[in-house]
Amino acid sequence: MRRERRRYNKNQMDIKRVVYILGGVVLLSIIAFFAVSILNTGNQNNSEQLAKFNTSILDDYISNNTDITEETSSGMGKTINEVQNEEANDIEESKAESTSENNVNVENSKNTAESKNNNTVESEEEKEEEIKDPEFQMPVEGEIIKEFAKDNLVYSTTLDEWITHNGIDIASEKTTVVKASADGTVKSIKNDPRYGLTVVIEHVNGYQTVYSNLLTAEFIEEGETVEAGQTIATVGNTATFEIADESHLHFEILKDNEYVDPELYIK
Repeated sequence: MRRERRRYNKNQMDIKRVVYILGGVVLLSIIAFFAVSILNTGNQNNSEQLAKFNTSILDDYISNNTDITEETSSGMGKTINEVQNEEANDIEESKAESTSENNVNVENSKNTAESKNNNTVESEEEKEEEIKDPEFQMPVEGEIIKEFAKDNLVYSTTLDEWITHNGIDIASEKTTVVKASADGTVKSIKNDPRYGLTVVIEHVNGYQTVYSNLLTAEFIEEGETVEAGQTIATVGNTATFEIADESHLHFEILKDNEYVDPELYIK
């Protein structure tokens, strides 16, 4: 009885061991299966990413090297004669470009020379066209009874003393017509406290003429343009500083507001 029980217990234990072993094997198999599945999935994803990465690199390489490939392929298969002809054509083109540049430089030089010549001609013409000084004429016909005396003194009958005299006195009867000594513009018509009714005419190059001791100046207006020989006034006796002198026209010429001797300018 005891022996049978021992055998029975031993058999039970053997069966349990077998069950445990089988269970462990099955569990390990399941774990291994899932582990392999996970590894395969990860490897597949990695493989796809690696493939995409390699494909991107390949596309970039092909894109960047397309020009080089085309140039290389276009140069392949050429004969020595073709290469020599191309080199000769390049040399001819270089010569043509050099000749063209030389022609342009020559043309520019010609244009520069012509421009200088034109400028020289224009400068000469401008010099020729410079405004000439006016040619003055006597405003009335008559004898000069008192000369210009800017630095020297002349005797004044009216003042009974020796004084300076910035113009000339031309003997002429009252109402004698006074004419413009040169072309110009009437600057002013005024009553001077010393020289009476006075007309001032401006001329080119800074010249002015002054006509004093007048009776009337109704023939002209301020701002009016007058010509040489045109009637501008009549002789009077309005100059208080020369009222005792015989009837005359007091006449002055100024250059840049400086009194000059009229006798040196009248022709």
